Amino acid sequence: MPNTARWAATLTLTATAVCGPLTGSALAAPSPAPASLYAPSALVMTVGHGQTAATVTPERAVTLNCAPTPSGSHPAAVEACADLRAVGGDFNALRAREGVLCTRLWDPVVVTVQGVWQGKRVDYERTFANSCVKDSYGTAVFTF
Repeated sequence: MPNTARWAATLTLTATAVCGPLTGSALAAPSPAPASLYAPSALVMTVGHGQTAATVTPERAVTLNCAPTPSGSHPAAVEACADLRAVGGDFNALRAREGVLCTRLWDPVVVTVQGVWQGKRVDYERTFANSCVKDSYGTAVFTF
């Protein structure tokens, strides 16, 4: 049941992030600069305590849209999009900031990211030792 709830939440947030901007009048006039000039970058990010996403019910989920401008429910969308652009959207390339000290407490936190980055499918999962370690990666990507 928790896995079903996780997928339902993820699919709902993905549909909202990707299809939300498409809603509106079917007879609306085309904009002068069509959004199709930008490859879509819409992500749904979740976090929960546990060792794998398959056994964790997400405690929080946010959306992050980076094209054409940063938006979504991520609390630091502008900074998170800048971090992702700096690593070409490669979540594995995000590194811990230097000078951040965290305890060695084992309280695993799982982060999942699903959606698209510049038109390419993203399906990312990572387990961090604890919330402090998670928050130290990148400047703002995982701080939600």
